[in-house]
Amino acid sequence: KRRLFGTIFAVVLGVAFLSGTLVLGDTMRAGFDDIFTEANEGTDAIVRNATEIGEEMTTQRGYVDADLVTTIRAVDGVEAAEPAIQGFAQIIDKDGDPIGGNGPPTLAGSWIDDPTFNPWAIAEGRAPEASGEVAIDKRTADDNDFAVGDPVRINTPTPVDATIVGFATFGELDSIAGATFTAFTYEDAQQLFVPDPSKASSILVAAAPGVSQDQLVADLDPVLPRGVEALSGTAQTAEDNEDINDDFIGFFETFLLVFAGIALLVATFSIYNTFSIIIAQRTRESALLRAIGASRRQILTAIGLEAVMIGIIASIVGLLSGIALAAGLQTLFDALGFAGPDAPLSVKAGTVVWSFAVGMLVTLTATMFPAIRGSRVPPLAALRDVSLDRTGASKVRMVLGALFTIAGVALVVTTALGDGELEVAGLGALLTIVGVVVLGPVVARPAALILGSPLPRFRKITGALARQNAMRNPRRTAATASALMVGVGVVTLFTVLAASVKVAIDDTVSKQFGGDLVIADQNFSGAGLSPQLATDVEALPEVESAVGLGLAAAEIDGRTPDITTADPAKLDEQLDIGVVEGSLAQMTDNQLAVSEEFVQAFGWALGDTVDVTFVGDDTTEQFTIGAIYDSTELVDDVVMPSAAYNAHTAQPFDIVVMINLADGVSLAEGKAAVTPVADAYAAPDVQDRDEYVDSVAGQIDMFLNVIYVLLFLAIIIALMGIANTLSLSVFERTRELGLLRAVGQSRKQLRAMVRWESVIIAVFGTVGGIMTGLFLGWGLLEVTSASEDIPAPYTVPLGQLLAVLMVGGVVGILAGWMPARRAAKLDILDAIATE
Repeated sequence: KRRLFGTIFAVVLGVAFLSGTLVLGDTMRAGFDDIFTEANEGTDAIVRNATEIGEEMTTQRGYVDADLVTTIRAVDGVEAAEPAIQGFAQIIDKDGDPIGGNGPPTLAGSWIDDPTFNPWAIAEGRAPEASGEVAIDKRTADDNDFAVGDPVRINTPTPVDATIVGFATFGELDSIAGATFTAFTYEDAQQLFVPDPSKASSILVAAAPGVSQDQLVADLDPVLPRGVEALSGTAQTAEDNEDINDDFIGFFETFLLVFAGIALLVATFSIYNTFSIIIAQRTRESALLRAIGASRRQILTAIGLEAVMIGIIASIVGLLSGIALAAGLQTLFDALGFAGPDAPLSVKAGTVVWSFAVGMLVTLTATMFPAIRGSRVPPLAALRDVSLDRTGASKVRMVLGALFTIAGVALVVTTALGDGELEVAGLGALLTIVGVVVLGPVVARPAALILGSPLPRFRKITGALARQNAMRNPRRTAATASALMVGVGVVTLFTVLAASVKVAIDDTVSKQFGGDLVIADQNFSGAGLSPQLATDVEALPEVESAVGLGLAAAEIDGRTPDITTADPAKLDEQLDIGVVEGSLAQMTDNQLAVSEEFVQAFGWALGDTVDVTFVGDDTTEQFTIGAIYDSTELVDDVVMPSAAYNAHTAQPFDIVVMINLADGVSLAEGKAAVTPVADAYAAPDVQDRDEYVDSVAGQIDMFLNVIYVLLFLAIIIALMGIANTLSLSVFERTRELGLLRAVGQSRKQLRAMVRWESVIIAVFGTVGGIMTGLFLGWGLLEVTSASEDIPAPYTVPLGQLLAVLMVGGVVGILAGWMPARRAAKLDILDAIATE
């Protein structure tokens, strides 16, 4: 029972990660579906602009004429209709810091008095009625000690001073999945969130009794102007669910499922190794069964049924553990500020089926080859001492491993040196890993010889015996180390990628940014920085120039590129983006700067005229290409004058302000002068160039730490696999250990021998993982840099990799601790007498 516990636990961890991810994803989908259903419950149709462009922060949909509501109310089948305005606004707390915006959005809009269309209800105070009054969600009020009647500053992103007159709840919830909400009067919302007071974001329509949503949409279509569409409330809910799944839940699930797959792969190695040893130990038992008439099929069936029982038990425990894991992750997200939908855990039949299917597949796949090998035991083996598994590396394994490795390496190298696709490089990486695993037993003996070579000198006979034990069964050593190798390989891969990206960021900022200070908004779901901030900063006597860089959504000749907005002349003073034709400094407000790659892709040239359509006010203007540049690390494919874009949108925003100090002004003096201005806008801290680079690198480190935590699961499984293998190996070598004790080996020497054997195996897996990760990191970095046009120099973080190597050695010590203690406790006479 005890020897199979580690095997079962390895499967349990992998299945728990899988089922927990699926349960959490289904729970979030169900929660958001409830939210969107409730939000659209009284709305039978939504009339909106049919045009939407941009992605994430730049997503923008056109507006509709607010007076269209009169026409809609006159349509047969319409019970009621109200214009609605939506936007983004970030509430500032009493300490002057922005609330939220680092995940859940910071929502804002017009308060709708008709409860048919408004899912929000006033829980305390009243709704906003006069200009300058707002209602905010109750959760934000409670968390930040706001009271009715308190003054509050709100970034839209331009700062707006208002008075809180009420707290609102969304049904029975105090907020929507951690998002903040600010409701203005309709008139204030018009001024803040639409480019023209005659516009509205959408018009909400309720059907008369007996009129279906589909019929209502059909009745509305004939009266709607060109470019305006009607969508049923049910269709809007489905679209909202699809958007949240595509933008967040789908990515989140895929991200976690990748690590669940890694954990299950590592678990497969552990199961395979355990069953290989168990079946080798039962060789005489299987031979006796064959001698009294048992067939190969019966032997195979018996082993298979044992594997099935392990798979069933592990899958059940893993599924239950996964449900508990999902509940724990919900609590963790809430503590980190991302409160997901308040919904009960959703355990669907598909999750149960997938958990059992994957748990059984992993277990049966890992046990299939040892089971087949066990069924081939001849009856005469019962008369021989064949209980030890001394299998080594075959020629077939050597050939197959070499073929897999060569094919994988070739694919990675060719895609890295050429313009290959990431999918091809991924296939090459997979083949390389398979080849390395298959070749493991071939290189295990010489690797153990080399890695263990210092031991005889420092640990004398104990070290020599540890090295011989690691070398005696190369297949077992390789299989045990492979689990650790996979985990360490993935850790090394991400470590190399992160280090390379950080060096690239440092190089890019150092070469291209000529300014002194930076104000960077790192909240990706907030309201951004006010464009006025750069203007106010530039007005300081300590500042020579300041330029704000923003994001825009517009259509250029039917295409929707990523667009950076800035004052081109000031941008030219701060950034060197490698202008190859034209001049940023001489650009006018009706000119664009375009990347060289974008120009070549669409056949444009300097001086060409292009049509630019602005969704904000549904206008089209002609621009000429005034400059062409070749560097897109710090700007997008198109640079548009901010003055030109801001005239066509209601909520222009910057994401960074770059500052060049006046001559003779030190960084400390410049910071002291700029900080009060930034604080007035509740902007992030003012940073110098080095601090800015460190803050960007810090985001990469944060992402890397998340990956390390997730991969820690795989390392734990690998550790248990090594411990399990050594425990079974100690049991297998009971007589041998007894003889060693009989000829004078002390308990301390025996413990050291087993521990050092564990260290050799762990270091073998760690070194193999580091080498594999270094190679794959180079290949994937080259492919990604080429495909994304973001060159990053290949960087080997020696300090971090040395730490990984040390962790591998520690894993070996920990894994060998209990088997070593158990071996040292063997009674000498009982051990010698063991069959």
